[in-house]
Amino acid sequence: MRPGICISDGPRQDDRTVRAAITKRRDSEGGLFLSNTRLPLGAPLPDWTRRPSPQHVTIDGRTCRIEPLNIERHGEDLVAAFRVTDESSWAYLFSGPFANDADLLNWITDCANSTDLVFSAIIDRKTNRAAGMCAYMRPDPANGVIEIGNIHYSDALKRTPATTEAMFLLMRHVFEDLGYRRYEWKCNSFNAPSRRTALRLGFRFEGIFRNHMVVKGHNRDTAWFSMLNSEWPALRGAYEKWLAPENFNQAGEQRVSLSDLIAAAR
Repeated sequence: MRPGICISDGPRQDDRTVRAAITKRRDSEGGLFLSNTRLPLGAPLPDWTRRPSPQHVTIDGRTCRIEPLNIERHGEDLVAAFRVTDESSWAYLFSGPFANDADLLNWITDCANSTDLVFSAIIDRKTNRAAGMCAYMRPDPANGVIEIGNIHYSDALKRTPATTEAMFLLMRHVFEDLGYRRYEWKCNSFNAPSRRTALRLGFRFEGIFRNHMVVKGHNRDTAWFSMLNSEWPALRGAYEKWLAPENFNQAGEQRVSLSDLIAAAR
């Protein structure tokens, strides 16, 4: 026998103990085994049905409003909001930066006309102007899975309660109106701000998909995050506490962070 190679005559005692513990736990949960076998399966979903495909919606919030992206209504505002002052804001997006306003407007037009992605404009209620956009992506109605992505905010909208409320309104629609089971957030593994934001919003990190994409001529390893319908009730409560007017002082500063509220709710 070569050094470092072990041939087992059968399961070790600790293997049998572990399997017995797993079997006992699964038996107590009920309904997790394939009929007439000891092969474990996931929790049964006898009432599951295909979910609706996402559609363009208008959702009102206290600090922002979600509207279907419309080039006539939102194009001029978004061109002004997205004019390049710092190209790094486009570094991890699939498109941009753009050489001029015409190219930027053409991109926004393509987004508004997309049949694969459901784009929304984010309206800042302080100005009643579009100050950001995002999209529901890769909907999988059969399995109840959808992704939020292509998120881009104006400099003025960044780090305001409106961005957090916009994400809350969109995830609430997914879980409560559409009845989806899984909500995904993905980003370039080098995109540290996006990864921090996902965690702050209550998504859980799942891992890195290596060599996942080629974006703008560069390899992209993708960080995956998710949120589940079973987690949503606790997350909703945390968001509602954070978004409440009494959570902000007269200067608009938060009294309790969303991260702390989510940690306490879990």
